[in-house]
Amino acid sequence: MAEELKGKVALVAGATRGAGRGIAVELGAAGATVYVTGRSTRERRSEYDRPETLEDTADLVTEAGGRGIAVPADHLVPEQVRALVERIDREQGRLDILVNDIWGGEKLFEWDTPVWEHDLDNGLRLLRLAIDTHAITSHHALPLLLRRPGGLVVEVTDGTADYNRDHYRVSFFYDLAKSAVLRMAFALSHELGPRGATAVALTPGWLRSEIMLEEFGVHEGNWRDALERVPHFAISETPRYVGRAVAALAADPDVSRHNGASLSSGGLAREYGFTDLDGSRPDAWRYLVEVQDAGKPADVTGYR
Repeated sequence: MAEELKGKVALVAGATRGAGRGIAVELGAAGATVYVTGRSTRERRSEYDRPETLEDTADLVTEAGGRGIAVPADHLVPEQVRALVERIDREQGRLDILVNDIWGGEKLFEWDTPVWEHDLDNGLRLLRLAIDTHAITSHHALPLLLRRPGGLVVEVTDGTADYNRDHYRVSFFYDLAKSAVLRMAFALSHELGPRGATAVALTPGWLRSEIMLEEFGVHEGNWRDALERVPHFAISETPRYVGRAVAALAADPDVSRHNGASLSSGGLAREYGFTDLDGSRPDAWRYLVEVQDAGKPADVTGYR
């Protein structure tokens, strides 16, 4: 997809690591100018206290063929988001792609813990990070995106609308957060569609993020070593896979047909023909329903 997005300007909000970094890099590989935001910089770490930095993401975007611009920002602070959008307007005069990938909740949710036992402060903080940040960013960024027809907004979540409707996701707070983001895309589609833009919700599958690889004690080069402990991890995918999904959507002149849809990296790979870095096409959400949730032994045959 080299050069397909040349001249386009993207904002990937929440791009320090994980899906956000993968999306930013693939937009860069397609030729876009990509503003990447987050709270972890080379000078200061966020509450995550992890080594990945915003500047590293910007460098990867540039190395991939685009132009990466790192702008530290806390998307819970409206003034910082307003200043970010004003800078994009001043420097580029346009915004074609907005990716709302702000999250920050890995250390805040408790698996299978009912709401009355879950730490309340952590749960409420999770909701603010997952929901308020997206609303604040859309509020400030969408007037610039709507200045030209054909803009694309991608709300990144965990789970498709169909899957999340029928499955309890981790905990009260996590479930609410991920469902809310799905609904944000639906609401935005009604507000943006008549004004010439498109909004979608997008979920990766089982993501081999930096945090997930570390949790399993592996790295990208030997990730399959984790299958002995977690066999269903065989369906996992790199962050670049969902990045290629966003790049494919952004390059599609008929993307408006997806307006309001809940999409997945695996589903879009089938439609657009892209692959993960290893040449495979993992279809995690179909696998979860038909294999993992069905209690069958791990077998990715026909699913990647």
